[in-house]
Amino acid sequence: MPSNEDSRKTLNAAEIGAVAHLYRGEVYRSVIWRTRLDITTNWAVVTLGVALSISFSSPEASPLPLILVGILIIFFLMLEARRYRFYNVFRARARWLEKHFYAPMLHDGDLHLEENWQQVLADDYAHPQYHIGLLASIGRRIKRNYLWILLIQSLAYAGKIAVHPTPIQSVDEALARTSIGPLPGWAVIGGGLFYILSWSCIALWSSHYDKKGLGISAPTQ
Repeated sequence: MPSNEDSRKTLNAAEIGAVAHLYRGEVYRSVIWRTRLDITTNWAVVTLGVALSISFSSPEASPLPLILVGILIIFFLMLEARRYRFYNVFRARARWLEKHFYAPMLHDGDLHLEENWQQVLADDYAHPQYHIGLLASIGRRIKRNYLWILLIQSLAYAGKIAVHPTPIQSVDEALARTSIGPLPGWAVIGGGLFYILSWSCIALWSSHYDKKGLGISAPTQ
């Protein structure tokens, strides 16, 4: 098997300058897409805040906005997961260059580098593709931000039911307050539990996915 030195192309001064500009471009694109991730998170927080304001505006206000806002939160989550897949490509390329191009220049000793790292990066440019699946991307965004948003939404709904218009006195009263039209209270509560548990399971699965590196190819790390 050829050594790391034999498997790497020796770059001249002009090519090193081009790679430096390439790195700057990848960092810039990753920053742009990172900003887009923040925007969708802000939209989710703002819409949840509006729903909280409406539902807690008075004791007689309906808790229904806290349920309906979940549709928008899911929409923003899906949009952010799609954006994250783009962000992950540019972030991975920049990290790959940092690890295999800049780190050896700054290090005063020998660094272990993966063989053919230049070819891996070249193939990624020649045949661009996502480095992470949509479900894993959703899980990462839930872990970073959306699990807390979903928990606040659920706790706010439970608190609204518990205290407005008067503190609940029995389980039957709680079920009566949570009913929505033809849907009985137990069905609404069951749907809410499924809503939280399903997203939590995706987040946990994503953690396992990341630790095992399942389906992730270089240069995604």
